[in-house]
Amino acid sequence: MTAKSLNTAYRLAQERYARLGVDTDAALKRLERVPISMHCWQADDVGGFENAGAALGDGLAVTGNYPGKARTADELRADFVKATSLIPGRHRLNLHASYAEMSGKRVDRDALGVEPFRNWIAWAKSLELGLDFNQTYFSHPKVDRGFTLTHPDRAIRGFWIEHGIRCREIGAAIGKALGKTCLTNLWIPDGMKDTPADRRGPRERLAESLDAIFRKKIDRKWNVDSVEPKLFGIGAESYTPGSHDFYLGYAATRGTLLTLDAGHYHPTEGIADKISSVLCFLPEIALHVSRGVRWDSDHVVTLTDELQAIAQEIVWGGYLDRVRIGLDYFDASINRVAAWVIGTRNMIKALLLALLAPTTTLKSAELEGDYTTRLALMEELKLLPFGAVWDHYCATQGVPVGESWLAEVKQYEKVVLAKRVQP
Repeated sequence: MTAKSLNTAYRLAQERYARLGVDTDAALKRLERVPISMHCWQADDVGGFENAGAALGDGLAVTGNYPGKARTADELRADFVKATSLIPGRHRLNLHASYAEMSGKRVDRDALGVEPFRNWIAWAKSLELGLDFNQTYFSHPKVDRGFTLTHPDRAIRGFWIEHGIRCREIGAAIGKALGKTCLTNLWIPDGMKDTPADRRGPRERLAESLDAIFRKKIDRKWNVDSVEPKLFGIGAESYTPGSHDFYLGYAATRGTLLTLDAGHYHPTEGIADKISSVLCFLPEIALHVSRGVRWDSDHVVTLTDELQAIAQEIVWGGYLDRVRIGLDYFDASINRVAAWVIGTRNMIKALLLALLAPTTTLKSAELEGDYTTRLALMEELKLLPFGAVWDHYCATQGVPVGESWLAEVKQYEKVVLAKRVQP
């Protein structure tokens, strides 16, 4: 499509939206300021670099063996740069502690410091990129019988408590070095495959462990903490101590953020409705946007009704400054760079769709009890020329318009990814 035809299409769309009182230029300016925290683990199937070749396990599984997986941190960083060159806006990278670069010196997780992340920090600084961080409670010998912070053995709990403390310090060091607040997130795989006899004990141990991890005060300018619940995990189908109810209570009483993962609930349960509920009591929350398919929670994000509902709740509720949006999925059955691009572009599309809604009109109709107008407008919005506004945004951001980004990924696969031989 030529620049002239793109501009013509945008002007026509602009006029159409203006008839509903929507300023498309203002919507795009607001969208440009929304960063998405893109998860590093999509590029290498959650492998990490602290112990190359280690089995994943502990409630996580990645399917597929598409060629081109990142084998080193340098390769992962290159893949991220390629992906972001195809995505409009300025975004962040979300790291797991297991992506430490050890440089030949093995450091266990209870002894981690910022040093193994110096390359990540220098790279991010050179790109003026923000980093987020995650504590890694899986793929380790001390995940004993599937337990970490809830383990009955005080020594094992102590190991993982120390890991949590270290990770918060790393997050603060990252934030301070980059001058951008780092979100450090905590999720554990702990749970039971079958019906437990004691639900109380693990939860009380978890609360005690978390209190020990968060005891040290850290400047929130550099690091903010979040806790992430889950309904179940592989091998923990019947019981997870870190449930939604548990962590909601913990976040509300301890002052941490709560991370809502779109794939961590029952297949018929969405997180959109939870956003306004928890933000009545928490100043901020974080999201891990994923796509659940039946009982598997980590599929590439597509432009579903559920994704649009999440974006609508954030935008229509006026929460853009109180929700830290991140992605969390891992698909090894398709090109991994493409998976990043597809999911992130879809998250941004959903936000733009929400920003292009005449929310003042919709809310006024609702307050007046005119539900007919509310429903009619919501349905008409589905056929408005959103695509022309999206194409204009991509063009003005200097990234490929429409599906043309796919050719660049295919070329990158041919020139770069295809040459990576897996061990």
